[in-house]
Amino acid sequence: MVYEYVLAGVLVSLLGSVFFVIINTTLSENKRDVAIVSENGVCLAPEIEKSTDVVIVGAGVAGAALAYTLGKEGRRVHVIERDLSEPDRIVGELLQPGGYLKLIELGLEDLFGYALYKNGNDTKLSYPLETYSFAGRSFHNGRFIQKMRERAATLPNVKLEQGTVTTLIEEKGTIKGVMYKKKAGEEMRTYAPLTIVCDGCFSNLRRSISTPNIENPSCFVGLILDNCELPHANHGHVILGDPSPILFYPISSTEVRCLVDVPGTKVPSVANGEMANYLKTVVAPQVPRQLLKAFLAAVDKGIIRTMQNKSMPAAPQPTPGAILLGDAFNMRHPLTGGGMTVALSDIVLLRDLLRPLSDFNDAPALCDYLKSFYTLRKPVPFTRCFVHRLTPQDRKCVKHALTI
Repeated sequence: MVYEYVLAGVLVSLLGSVFFVIINTTLSENKRDVAIVSENGVCLAPEIEKSTDVVIVGAGVAGAALAYTLGKEGRRVHVIERDLSEPDRIVGELLQPGGYLKLIELGLEDLFGYALYKNGNDTKLSYPLETYSFAGRSFHNGRFIQKMRERAATLPNVKLEQGTVTTLIEEKGTIKGVMYKKKAGEEMRTYAPLTIVCDGCFSNLRRSISTPNIENPSCFVGLILDNCELPHANHGHVILGDPSPILFYPISSTEVRCLVDVPGTKVPSVANGEMANYLKTVVAPQVPRQLLKAFLAAVDKGIIRTMQNKSMPAAPQPTPGAILLGDAFNMRHPLTGGGMTVALSDIVLLRDLLRPLSDFNDAPALCDYLKSFYTLRKPVPFTRCFVHRLTPQDRKCVKHALTI
C-alpha cells in the first residue's frame, strides 16, 4: 500500500537506520582492559604528569569515549565523574549504524531493520546490508558505559576520578578548570587549558556556557521482558499505538526492553497502581500477541521505570577554555535513537579539529578555531521531519516525539 511506503519513508528518515542486536563484544574483555577502582572511587591507572591538557566533566558514553580518544592522541586527560558505579538507565541502549561506524573509527569496537505494527497489521522494513556491510547495536547501557570507562582507564595519560563538579573556574572570561568535591567531601580544583563538559541531560554546568531551550515532550515508561522472542528476529519493533509509540528491542540474550512513550510531563502513578492499570488497559491491547504474555508478566512483576524525555537544540555560546558535548549540549527525543550517534560523531569531528594543535594554551585563539565545530557538526544532528506526509492519526502518534 502507498500508506505503508510513506510511513516507511518517514520512519527511515526519523529513526536513522536500525535498532540493534546485543553488543557485549563491542569492547575487549581482556583482563588488561579492566579498570581497578579504589575505595575512594579513583580508577587506578598509571600516574600521569601533573599538568593536564583537557579536563572532561562526566564519564558517560560521550565523556568516556572522548577521554579514550584524546588519550590515544597523546593528550593528558583528567576525567571527573560523579558516580563510577555501573549506571542503571532505561535509555541510551540503541546505537545506529552510523554511530557504530564512529565507534569503530574511534577504536572502540545485528538488528537488520524495523518491524512496524499498526491496528493489528505488521510489515517488516529491512535494510540493504548487501550494500552496506554494517548494522547497529543494542545493549545494556550500564555495561556498555563501564566497558568504555575501563578502556579509557588503561591509558597511562588518562586519570579517571570520582567526584562531583560544582562549578567552572573562570578568570577574565576564560574557563581555567573546575572545582569539584571528592567522595569524602574534600573540595578540589583541577586546571587545564581546555574543559569539556559532558555531564549529561541534567547538566548543572551548561547554562554557564550555553543558552539552552529545553522541551519535555513526553515520558518513557520502561519494562524488561524476560525470556521471550521478538516476532521478527534481529529487528527493533515499533508499534504505532494510541496515543503514542511503543518500542521493543533486545538488550541481552534473554531480555527485551519495552519503552512506552507517554505524552506530556506526567505519567500515571506507579506507587498506587495507576501505571500498572494504564499498561494493562491502554497499552497491552496494542502489544503483538507473541509478546503479550511476557509484557503482562513484566507489569505484574512491578519493576516499572519512568524517565522524562527531553529535546534541546544546540545553542552554543563560544567560551574561551570550554566546550559542551553530548546530552549537555544537544538532545533529541530518544525515540529517534540518535543521541549516541550524534555524540560519537561530534567526538570524531572534535578529535580531527584538535589533532593539528600542539597545545591548547591560547584560549581565545582556540575558541575562535573551534567555532568551525558548530558548523561542521550540523548535518548529523539535523533530523528532517516529514510529519506533513502522515495521516492526522499518525501525526498525533509521533509528532510530539520529533526534533527538527
